[in-house]
Amino acid sequence: MFREAFPILSTPDLGRAVRFYRDALGFQPEYQFPAEGEPEFVTLRLEALTLGLGKDTAARPGGHFALWLYTDDVDEAVADLRAAGVPVLQEPRDMPWGERVATVADPDDNPIHIGASEV
Repeated sequence: MFREAFPILSTPDLGRAVRFYRDALGFQPEYQFPAEGEPEFVTLRLEALTLGLGKDTAARPGGHFALWLYTDDVDEAVADLRAAGVPVLQEPRDMPWGERVATVADPDDNPIHIGASEV
C-alpha cells in the first residue's frame, strides 16, 4: 500500500535548521514550498534519505516529529487504516501544492501524513 516514507521535523526557525542540515551534515536542498520567497517547508536529501523540515513557530525545544508516507490512493489507505482502528486526525483533502493528504496517528499520537503526489 505504501511506497515511500520520510521523516518531517518541525522547527520554529526554518532557516537555521536548513543551514544546520546543509552546512554541518551535508544535506542538499531539494524542494521548498512556496517555490518563491520565504519557505514554510523544505525537503533535503542525503544519499537515499529525504528529510522534511517544516516551519512551526509553536514547535517545542527539541523539535517535533511526523512521518510522511506516499501511497497511490490516499482515500483507500485512510479507509483501510480506519478499519484497522487507526485514529484519523485529518480526512483526505487536496492541498495547494498539488498533493492529496490525510493525517492519522500512531499509538503514541505522532502524526503520520498519508499523501499522493498527484491530485
